[in-house]
Amino acid sequence: MASLSIPTTSALPSDQLVPSTHPAVTKILYRLSRPSLLSLVLDWLDERNQENIGPYVLQSDDEDDDEDLYPPCSSLPALREVYTELQARKGTKRDVVDRIVEGDWRDGISLYQFAMADMQYLYDHPASQKWTALKVVRLSSDSEEKTLPSIPRFHPATFLRNLQKGILPDVKAHYNVDRHSTLPLLILRVFIIESPYNTSLALHSTKKHALLDSTKTFYVAFPDASPYLYVSLDTSPTPTPAPGPSSVKSDNKSLRKLMLEGIPKAFSKPRERYKLASTSLSSRNLLELVEKRGGGRTNAAGGGWGVYAEEKKKGEDNPLNLQLPTPESSIMDLDDEKAEKENVGMKRKRDEDENVVKRRKLVAKGRFGNSAKVDDGKGIERLDVRLEDLFPSGEAMDDEVVEAGEVDKTKKKGRRSTISLELDRTEDEDIPGDGWRPDIRVTFHGQHIFAGMRGLVEAGVIDGEKMPGWMTGEEGVSVGVVRDGRIRGYKGSGL
Repeated sequence: MASLSIPTTSALPSDQLVPSTHPAVTKILYRLSRPSLLSLVLDWLDERNQENIGPYVLQSDDEDDDEDLYPPCSSLPALREVYTELQARKGTKRDVVDRIVEGDWRDGISLYQFAMADMQYLYDHPASQKWTALKVVRLSSDSEEKTLPSIPRFHPATFLRNLQKGILPDVKAHYNVDRHSTLPLLILRVFIIESPYNTSLALHSTKKHALLDSTKTFYVAFPDASPYLYVSLDTSPTPTPAPGPSSVKSDNKSLRKLMLEGIPKAFSKPRERYKLASTSLSSRNLLELVEKRGGGRTNAAGGGWGVYAEEKKKGEDNPLNLQLPTPESSIMDLDDEKAEKENVGMKRKRDEDENVVKRRKLVAKGRFGNSAKVDDGKGIERLDVRLEDLFPSGEAMDDEVVEAGEVDKTKKKGRRSTISLELDRTEDEDIPGDGWRPDIRVTFHGQHIFAGMRGLVEAGVIDGEKMPGWMTGEEGVSVGVVRDGRIRGYKGSGL
């Protein structure tokens, strides 16, 4: 007698099987390379995973069939030895997939195996997901924020139980938590389907290719000892509201948004509520997110300020030491003066002058510090900035010039201090009519935005001494608005 399926509020079990004939099974296995696939199968054959990943050899007591292309092995160590031999010799990926689907897991692939295959693909292709950093903020008054802790306690089992309670009863999800091998964070994989059942009926009612829909699967990363979390963004185009497959994708995104809204509720408890706030930082590089929005000391020390957050070894210079040795820049200034005397009569220094090149590198080191290097693995792929600075009017420019044509001595040349800028801004706010603020949008795109900026400073294309701080990455944002010379990130829930 077939088992009954009744509506329930529980999550999808990890041992729930997807038929091996399902197109999603072969497609998700073919995404992996042959070495990665064999490594994944050996993880499946680990003793600790047999509760949710049982191969055909351990689940069948039938006699061996001589016509079976892949006869079952006598024991689990024997099957593990078969795949170890496949690792040692050359072959095709198709042979491995066929043995998995038609032989050792002919009964089906469990949802836990699906999750492990997805995580393996994520580790093999770290840039396959785009992440956005969100901050877990406590809902309290300003006076309470100074006394109450800002980082909620995170216990995976309790968090998943609360998250499951917060979603609709006609939505089912499968959760899998995995520890990153190199970074200090936990990654939660969430697979969502719209069904009131948590049995095989929920998977059979889903369309054939829906199991691989990107809108049904997303990831949430929890860095250690940090008030931030990283959520994978859906990079697929937004469908138009129309009947057909596009409307199905729209429904999936609604389920995804519903699940994201349940994350702060899962953190919350009586008299201790939380919400998610945007940090204006998105990237495909998890290492960069851990660096800028993690639990370390580099969160508020970007660009050249990073020297204050670095661990100093014994005998090294301390940036906080009042008695500093003669900086290299002063030595370079003497070299520049000597070069100027030798090059008397020249209109400008040659670009290939060795002293000029060293000077640019020193300026770049002072502005960027030890960050923004091509090989540091902490690149941001895109930087979107909107400039809303007040456009200088003709009257303001005329005020700086006296009748005799000399510059007003009350206004000093060079870069002005932040205090002066803030005072000027306050005075401008008192004057009606702020003036015209042009809407200028600038987008930088590449593999490592700030490393490219540093290279332009070293090449002399950008004046490193006059460039704004947001171009060095010290603000730690990937999208923001520059107003009155300072960059501000977009505020919002981030959902």
